[in-house]
Amino acid sequence: MHYLTIGRDGAAEIEVKRSRFLCTLARVEDEADARAVVERLRKQHWDARHTCSAFIIGPPPQPVERSNDDGEPAGTAGAPMLEVLRGAGVSDTVAVVTRWFGGTLLGAGGLVRAYSDAVRNGLDEVGTLRRELVREYRIEVPYDAAGRLETDLRSAGVTVLDTAYGTAVTLRVGAPPEDENRLESLLAELTAGASSLVPGTDRWVDR
Repeated sequence: MHYLTIGRDGAAEIEVKRSRFLCTLARVEDEADARAVVERLRKQHWDARHTCSAFIIGPPPQPVERSNDDGEPAGTAGAPMLEVLRGAGVSDTVAVVTRWFGGTLLGAGGLVRAYSDAVRNGLDEVGTLRRELVREYRIEVPYDAAGRLETDLRSAGVTVLDTAYGTAVTLRVGAPPEDENRLESLLAELTAGASSLVPGTDRWVDR
């Protein structure tokens, strides 16, 4: 299982008929984090007319989604911002568009385009990365076989997360949960059955 998130925090600005739209994008872990980003930007840009927001948090198929128009006509700011995030397929992301009014009314259609374009520009600026669900496994191996096994596992596309040295060498590897049988077969082949796979916890990692 996998999904996308933004590659880094960042911001981009556009201007429409003298109104400035500053889109700030940030990685967040939960709804409280997202709301804290919105409030921080509201205080930072206290002179702005509107601080509109949208965020998506969590993996598919049921992430948490919220949006807020912050005084703009209903459906002209937060909802289109959220739609752009959905279209880009990103999660664990909050988008905040700060608007400084330039004196010219844009109308409902103009507002939808401006807020959407601001988020698109922001996403272009920060890029995306892939998050994958991996299960951690431990493999104990004698010292004289550890280096070769680690090399062989990497060559087979297995992610080696950590190597610890004690009475034996413990390799900590990560693989998608659905690959467990393949990983067990690979390990049996590489060690002639001398080492076994000890499953651990599942976690999301950036790729």
